[in-house]
Amino acid sequence: MKRLEVALPDRTYPILIGSGLLKQTSEWLPYLPANSIAVVTDSNVAKHYLPTVQAALSEKTVLPIELTPGEANKTLTQCELIISKLLEAKFGRDAMIIALGGGVVGDMAGFAASLYQRGIDFIQMPTTLLAMVDSSVGGKTGVNHPLGKNMMGAFYQPKAVIIDIDTLKTLPDREYAAGLAEVLKYGLIWDADFFEYLRAHQSDLKARHDQCLIDVIARCCEIKADIVAQDEREKGLRAILNFGHTFGHAIEAVTEYKQYLHGEAISIGMCLALKLGVRLKQIPESLLEHTQAWLKAFHLPISLPEGVDPESIWQAMQQDKKREEDQLRLILLEHCGHAIIAKNIEHQTIYNILFS
Repeated sequence: MKRLEVALPDRTYPILIGSGLLKQTSEWLPYLPANSIAVVTDSNVAKHYLPTVQAALSEKTVLPIELTPGEANKTLTQCELIISKLLEAKFGRDAMIIALGGGVVGDMAGFAASLYQRGIDFIQMPTTLLAMVDSSVGGKTGVNHPLGKNMMGAFYQPKAVIIDIDTLKTLPDREYAAGLAEVLKYGLIWDADFFEYLRAHQSDLKARHDQCLIDVIARCCEIKADIVAQDEREKGLRAILNFGHTFGHAIEAVTEYKQYLHGEAISIGMCLALKLGVRLKQIPESLLEHTQAWLKAFHLPISLPEGVDPESIWQAMQQDKKREEDQLRLILLEHCGHAIIAKNIEHQTIYNILFS
């Protein structure tokens, strides 16, 4: 097992990464001192892992809450359902929530925890690769709005993140690959050596090799923890974690969260951001080509699909919450391993990338 820490100015919390952690209760039960625990999950995850977690909490009052899976269901309605279940069970401010599932579950459970009686504690137990390396770490919680992704939410940090890589054994290939898009992002924005490591270990990643996964997830979490520790509320540096996301979120919104998984949309978004970097002569075309080849090896999309109007993507990008006044704030690369925040790119240049 690997143990990392997210060190924030006023608190620190652990990330535990290993095989079989859900059954190693001595490692994570100390982070759940409450007697009343709500386990928020979805119907896909519940059938695999809810019984294990409930058994581990046999001496506590456990309230399972199953949500409808999928990004399209990351709504205020489902968040309100969580809160209603807590109220019906008469859970107080000393209760806790476990977010057992992927990024959608984690975002909604964390947001509900931030709202319930002005805030109760929660821990993250991510069961998808994407959630393990991204959404479970850093404290961003929230839900979508019909006009934009994650438009309602809060910065609300968990008490711990428990990552059992064994849960990846039941993860469908498509969702596993979608998580790899976010994995590659860390190499592109922060660590060129990690980018090369990922290129060299494609076969281990395809085989879901345990030690490779532990090492890769740990490195992603280290990078994110370092960035979040420096900029918890995204006043500056943390924005680089959104590499590919301005394009990607717009793609998700235009396709109504039905055509692409989040990581698939980010795969396209990163390629568009790299194309823009090449167009601006900031990065070599070879970096775009290497990235596209790696993504294609995992059957991830690298371009806008036929039938999606680039104009609609452009209009959706205007709703991006990272805008500053009338300027889009895009994350681009200065070189592999170093991302920059670009604010003054001509709109026509960005627009042309969508149509190229």
